[in-house]
Amino acid sequence: MSTFTALVLTAPPPGHTGESSGAMAKVDGRESVLRCVELFLNRDNIKQILLAISPESEEEIKRKFGGALGFMGIKLVIGGKKWGEQIAAAVPKIAAESSHILVHDASRPVVPYADIDALLESAERHAAVALVAPLRGALVELDEGGGAMALHQPTAFVQLLTPQAVSRARLVEWGGGRDIHPTEWTLLKGSALNIRLNGAGDAALAKAMLGLLPKPKSKAPSNPFEEAQW
Repeated sequence: MSTFTALVLTAPPPGHTGESSGAMAKVDGRESVLRCVELFLNRDNIKQILLAISPESEEEIKRKFGGALGFMGIKLVIGGKKWGEQIAAAVPKIAAESSHILVHDASRPVVPYADIDALLESAERHAAVALVAPLRGALVELDEGGGAMALHQPTAFVQLLTPQAVSRARLVEWGGGRDIHPTEWTLLKGSALNIRLNGAGDAALAKAMLGLLPKPKSKAPSNPFEEAQW
């Protein structure tokens, strides 16, 4: 069985402009970043959870969540403000026994338990696996001035989600600047409930989505945070 490190990034992923992030947005009273790290607790094959943050947010994160993160055994990684910079900073911190890494956006707190199960299973056979969800409605391609150029059917596109699973070797390359080309991903159908928070304004929608998540198989929680995530 493969062993995993879960790496939660607070930087916006490629394709999201600016530095806007919903990681600190409160969803039903609790910040998205906490909900995201808790997704990976109490799984036998996830041996380590890392949370990557920018130097500018270090003081705030430690002040607000230092006790909770320490209780859960989650280690902080101080990286840059960009996705690739945080991955690069995390590479030396990955546990020696981890053969694969789950990379997750701290602004995506609504992930079905079963989607993570499927991702872990698929990662046993593929070097790079990404969750995706279908798009609804036609897409309009725009020119630089915002004018309509072409209409595209949504069946030709999917939305790239996180978490994503990559082998240790591939993450090292990713952190070194070799991005994963779209053709390298094995695509795995994920839930459309898995929305990204681009700020506090999306919190109410995320709360509603959390209420729609299917429940994982019942088991007694080993700490109070596991119970809280559902």
